[in-house]
Amino acid sequence: MSGFVVLIPARLSSSRLPGKALADIHGKPMVVRVAERAAKSRAVRVVVATDHPDIQTACQAHGIEVVRTSDKHESGSTRLAEAAKLLKLPQHQIVVNVQGDEPLIDPNLINRTAEVLVENNVQMATAAHAIRDFAEFLNPNVVKVVLDQNRNALYFSRAPIPYPRDNMLKGAQQFADGAPPLRHIGIYAYRAGFLQRYAEMTPSPLETAESLEQLRVLWHGCPIAVEITAEAPAAGVDTPEDLARVLAVFGKQGS
Repeated sequence: MSGFVVLIPARLSSSRLPGKALADIHGKPMVVRVAERAAKSRAVRVVVATDHPDIQTACQAHGIEVVRTSDKHESGSTRLAEAAKLLKLPQHQIVVNVQGDEPLIDPNLINRTAEVLVENNVQMATAAHAIRDFAEFLNPNVVKVVLDQNRNALYFSRAPIPYPRDNMLKGAQQFADGAPPLRHIGIYAYRAGFLQRYAEMTPSPLETAESLEQLRVLWHGCPIAVEITAEAPAAGVDTPEDLARVLAVFGKQGS
C-alpha cells in the first residue's frame, strides 16, 4: 500500500471542555500530542487542520505541520476536504482522519484503517469493536454500527442496534445470540478525491437526526468498510474527567 496522510481536524470550541485542543498534557497541547502519536503510524505526512490562530500557533511552535481552514465547517470531514484542497493532495491520496481529541490513539489502528480502505476497494473505511457492557449499548453517546456480510456498514445509530427484541420483552438485558453489537470508533480513511465529493453531497435527514456525519455517505449509496478491532481503543477526551484520566496515563508512561 502506498503511503497515507493523516489529517487531524481541530477546533477550539467545545461545549463540555472549552479549549480542549490546547489542553495541557504534561507540557504540550493535546492536539500536538495527537499529532505526535499519529506520527508513530506509517503515515508519510501528519497535518493539523484548524480554524483557530491559537491552535495554528501552538502547532507551529512544536514543529507540527498545520493548515488554516474556514471557521464555517459543520463537520470534520468537510474541514478535511478543504485542507486536502489547500494541500493540493492528489485525488487518489489516502487520507486518514484522526480526531483531535485522541491523544492515546493506537498507531496500528491508524495503519489498519488505511489498509482496510485498500483491501476492500472502497472510498471510505472506519473501525468498530464489540460492546460488552449493556449500559454502554443503551447509551446514546455511544454510536453503534451494524454491518452486512461483507463487513460494510448498513447503518450507524445512537440507538441500541441490533435491538435484542426477544430478550428485552423478557426483561433480560442480554445481547441477541449471534448478533453482538459494535461500537463505532471515530476514525476514517478516504481517498482525497472522495473527500471533495463528500463536501458536495447534500446533507442527509438521517445525518441531521442522529448528528452523525457518516450517514451522509450511506444515504448517497457509498459503502463504508469497517475494520473490527479485538479490543476497545483508549477513549478520547470530551470532559474534564477524560482529561484527568489521560493525564494520569501520560504521567505513568512519561512524557
